[in-house]
Amino acid sequence: MTLTKEKKTEVIKQYSVHTMDTGSDEVQVAVLTEKINELTEHLKVHKKDFSSRRGLLMMVGKRASLLKHLEKSSKQKYLTLIKKLGIRK
Repeated sequence: MTLTKEKKTEVIKQYSVHTMDTGSDEVQVAVLTEKINELTEHLKVHKKDFSSRRGLLMMVGKRASLLKHLEKSSKQKYLTLIKKLGIRK
C-alpha cells in the first residue's frame, strides 16, 4: 500500500529540478500523486477501510495546497506539471 523506495526514487528523478532536489513543489506533488493513485486502487478493493480513506483525503488536501502555491508562484510550471501528471482538466 505504500510507495516502494525504487518507485519513489524514480518519481523524484523524473520530476526534480536539479540533481539533489527532493523538496520542490513539483516533486512533492508528483510523489503525493503516486501515493494517491496507489491508495485509490487499494480502496477500490477494500471499501470499508475508513482510516485509509481519511489518509487519502488528507493527501488530496495537501496536494491541492501545494498546487495552489505552485500556481501562485509560477503559472507555467503549474500548467506543465498538471499536464504531465494528468490530474486536472
